[in-house]
Amino acid sequence: MSARERFLAFRRAAPRTPHLEPVTVTARGLAFAVYRTPEVAGAAPMVCINGGMVYSHILLWPALSPLAARRQLILYDQRGRGHSQAPPGARAARIEHDALDLRALREALGVAQWDVLGHSWGGAIAMLGAAEDPDGVGNLVLADAVGLTPEWLHALHDVALARLNGDARARLAAFDPTLLHDPEPGRQAEYNRALYPAWFHDGELGAMFSPPLARSETGAAVVARLRREGFDWRAAAAGIRARTLLVHGESDMIPVAQAERTAATIPGAQLRLIPEAGHMPFWEQPELFFSIVEDFLA
Repeated sequence: MSARERFLAFRRAAPRTPHLEPVTVTARGLAFAVYRTPEVAGAAPMVCINGGMVYSHILLWPALSPLAARRQLILYDQRGRGHSQAPPGARAARIEHDALDLRALREALGVAQWDVLGHSWGGAIAMLGAAEDPDGVGNLVLADAVGLTPEWLHALHDVALARLNGDARARLAAFDPTLLHDPEPGRQAEYNRALYPAWFHDGELGAMFSPPLARSETGAAVVARLRREGFDWRAAAAGIRARTLLVHGESDMIPVAQAERTAATIPGAQLRLIPEAGHMPFWEQPELFFSIVEDFLA
């Protein structure tokens, strides 16, 4: 069965996608757009943090909706993305600001403790946020999270070019990745779209999806700073107390070695690799991905 056939079969058999209730939550002086599925008695809620750095929560919805069968899911637009308020001086934004928002949102929502799932760059926000809020995070799930240091990011453009061909390769080759050190929102948005097909193990399935052309001055400033200044989150990862699972596609452009190092750094973390999957295993291998996550949370 191809990845496309697996995905369509899984979606046909999956429960109906639940309704998301939108609410506005004020935290750290900003108005955040928050979206919730119905509460599930006796189960801790799970907040889901999308990657991409410039996108809203729709990058993970309805992709993660099967998890809502056993717990309330909470998604939100990060500061200055989607419908959430941008901070003053957006060009000074840092990923650490996003991480501190996590605890503030939990407290504003009146949640004593929740589970956290972060995908891609959202995995970095989840790790940093969990390190800052040890009593507020029970379980931590990192789905194809970025590495703890930036060597994978420096190699990403060339790795992506090697995966693409034809028009897709030409679109990506037209970009000079060094220009991404400049937080110009339009350039960051166009580059994200050109890079997107390379994230998939299966090109046929990748052709079914295309991210929105999302522009965010705040998000562009954050990712440009990370590219320009680098980062080292090993100390923060070593301080995480939450029970932690890493799920990583074997064909992700973020090498498996990065996930292995993160798992070795976070005390007691588990790592599960998903074969024939790239950066979005919840699409390319949904049955296996959700089975692994549910078993861990149970």
